[in-house]
Amino acid sequence: MESLKDRVAIVTGASRGIGLGVATELVRLGARVCITARSPEPLAAAVTELGGPDVAIAVPGKSDNADHQAEAIARTIEAFGRLDMLVNNTGINPVYGPITDVDPVAAAKILAVNVLAPLAWTRQARDAWMGAHGGAIVNIASVAGLHPSPGIGMYGISKAALIRLTTELAVELGPGIRVNAVAPAVVKTKFATALYEGREEQVSAAYPLKRLGVPADVAGAVAFLLSDDASWITGQTLVIDGGVTLVNAL
Repeated sequence: MESLKDRVAIVTGASRGIGLGVATELVRLGARVCITARSPEPLAAAVTELGGPDVAIAVPGKSDNADHQAEAIARTIEAFGRLDMLVNNTGINPVYGPITDVDPVAAAKILAVNVLAPLAWTRQARDAWMGAHGGAIVNIASVAGLHPSPGIGMYGISKAALIRLTTELAVELGPGIRVNAVAPAVVKTKFATALYEGREEQVSAAYPLKRLGVPADVAGAVAFLLSDDASWITGQTLVIDGGVTLVNAL
């Protein structure tokens, strides 16, 4: 993926987990990155881990805040001179249980962060750079968006909407901007801890590949979709799941 050298990406929600894994892989391949998250301290530590300000900057803020989106994009272009790639990774899942019991305010917040924020980031990236120069976008969805996901149904609904959003944006923004998604199963991150903590062996037994994912499993696929190696791929959702959806298990 030589084409990623000297390109510039924004990766949202990248102070840890999948987002940091993606940013790490992009830097390894020669790109420069702007990472975002809510808390400044973990972001600063992540920038150091990535190699410092020559290759990474951080802009703290809430992913669904329009001013934060604009600031991150402006600072990225100011620091690195361009914006070729966007990875919409930030996602929330603050509730557990039947969707009929989810507070409407919480449901609206899930949709705002997991669906409307990626749309807003995409719009701002298009207007600031990609519309004139081209680019590639990857949305981080989930296998929960592909089939019923009891207990995390509202999260699954939001990820299903994100997958659908990906296809619509691919049609609207082509040919200059490609838009794809990845749909991971359980990846060992702090965000997903409740899904496997204390029973990882039991959970992973349901996977044909007999292990849970790690951020690097997702990062390589995202880097491929952003690269010129995927130049004839748009509107697709790549399932990264250790085979678990083949056996209809979560």
